[in-house]
Amino acid sequence: MRRYIYLTIFVFFSFNLFSQENTKWDDVKSKDWPSECEVVKIPSSVDKKKQHAYFYKSKSDKTRPLIVSLHTWSGGYDQKDTLSWQCINSDYNYIHPDFRGPNKTYEACGSSLVLSDIDDAIDYAIKNGNVDLNEIHITGVSGGGYATLLTYMQTKHQVKTFTAWASISNLIDWYYESEGRKNKYSRDIALATTGQEFDKQNYHIDEEEAKMRSPFFMETPLEKRKNSKLYIYAGVHDGYNGSVPITHSIKFYNKIVKDIDNAESKALISNEDIIDLLTYRGFATVNGSIGGRDIYCQKNYLDKLQITLFDGGHERLDDLALSLIEKNMYR
Repeated sequence: MRRYIYLTIFVFFSFNLFSQENTKWDDVKSKDWPSECEVVKIPSSVDKKKQHAYFYKSKSDKTRPLIVSLHTWSGGYDQKDTLSWQCINSDYNYIHPDFRGPNKTYEACGSSLVLSDIDDAIDYAIKNGNVDLNEIHITGVSGGGYATLLTYMQTKHQVKTFTAWASISNLIDWYYESEGRKNKYSRDIALATTGQEFDKQNYHIDEEEAKMRSPFFMETPLEKRKNSKLYIYAGVHDGYNGSVPITHSIKFYNKIVKDIDNAESKALISNEDIIDLLTYRGFATVNGSIGGRDIYCQKNYLDKLQITLFDGGHERLDDLALSLIEKNMYR
């Protein structure tokens, strides 16, 4: 009885803690931006439509890193981004592009236009900033994590690090997971993959289109990414009190490991470990900490890939997000 009470208290406080922290990085209503950032308009290289972005040019006389921060699922270029202040304080070049806005239209949500818009934004930052071409870093959380995985698979640029938090990797899976949780994301995916107008009750997914827009089903560009690093972070409670199950992060990580080295097994997260993580979550074996949070699983492959599953929900640890990127700068 006592153990049941402790478990109930733990889950209650965990739910409130993790749900409250979401507003730090996913406040789509807040348009609060540093005065040092300017709004720029970037013509699409594909259809010439102008895509907005918030941009900051480093004040240094020397070239500086570029941080490309990607907006969340329901956000846009003007969604408040806590990384903007941190990048200005560190005097890094910074850009927060729109790439067709919230993921509920045919032009958005992993379309070819999304990828070209992000590449166009990087081109703009390089042309108008003082960017160290060896220090380009892309990061995002939730829908921004999804976009980060998309760029890992398809960007034309030489990017040093990709950092994805709480990311979606398979739109087909997420459609049915969202349907089961009765949240709005399944309808968003239906709108995006079909291009049709639906009411709130009757809609359907185009699975072939969703597959083409899912990083998990894309061919890994091994040659282009041989000098890149991919970092994946996810809170083990996501999918229970958050919207994206951690299996999206795990399956994508395992896919990339296998694509690089099909004979590799030690770096993979095994099916047994996946079941344990989904079953025990916060009561699994602790393997260190990150930002004061327990790490329940951390795997890596050489110096190319790393996944960290920590005691958290659907979130990014904003106080650490930039410092984790900085560990790879000038190395």
